[in-house]
Amino acid sequence: MTDLEVYVGNERIVWQGKPDRKCFILECIFNPFLFVAIIWGAFDLFFIKMINTMPSDEMGGLFKGFFGVFILIHLMPVWIYLGGVIFSALRQRNIEYIITERGIYLSHGVFSKSIDFKPFAEINNINMHCGIIDRMTGCGDVTFVCAGSKLSTEGAATDSHYSIQDIPDYQKVFQLVRQMQTDIYSDTMYPNALRPENNPGYRTQYNPTDRYGSNNR
Repeated sequence: MTDLEVYVGNERIVWQGKPDRKCFILECIFNPFLFVAIIWGAFDLFFIKMINTMPSDEMGGLFKGFFGVFILIHLMPVWIYLGGVIFSALRQRNIEYIITERGIYLSHGVFSKSIDFKPFAEINNINMHCGIIDRMTGCGDVTFVCAGSKLSTEGAATDSHYSIQDIPDYQKVFQLVRQMQTDIYSDTMYPNALRPENNPGYRTQYNPTDRYGSNNR
C-alpha cells in the first residue's frame, strides 16, 4: 500500500496510476527551457573564451577570478534546467494519482511529498491533451480546473489548473473524470431529494457500490 492510499483511507478507489517513466523524463529533457539553456550557455561560453585570451598577469588573474564567480551565477538558468532533468526520476517516483468516488488525489514532490485533493464538485473544464512526446510513447494528459482555489494578489479568487499527466490510459481516465464530475455535481445540486444516500435525481444512478465498477490499479 502506498502513502497516498493510506491518506485516502476508506474511500473507494476507482482508478490509480503514475506518470509513465519514459514519457515523463523525456518531457523533462525536451521542454522549451532546453533552448533557453542552450542559448544562455553558448553565450556565456563565448565570453569565457574571450576572457581566457587575456594576459595572465596579476590584475588579469584577479579579474578572471571575479569573472568566474559571475559566470557561475549567470549560468543559473542552465543549472535550473540540468537540476530539473537530474531530479526528474525522483519527481516521477513521488507523483501518484488516485481517483475515488469523492474526488481526485494528486501527490507530488522531490525530497518531500505534498498531497492535493480536488472534490468533483469543484472541478470543471476537463480536457485531454496529447503532445509530441506523448504520441511517441502512447501517453497523454487529462487537465482540469478548480475554480476559486487560489487568491490573486488583489485578493480575488482565481482558477487553478491541475493535470494527470503522462498516463497510458488517458482516454479512459478523461471519460471517467468527466462522467463522475457530471454525476456528482448534478447529484449535489439536485434540490428536492435532500441529499439521500442514493439520489434519484438527474438519472445519475450514483450508487457508491455499483456505478463505477471495481478498483483499477
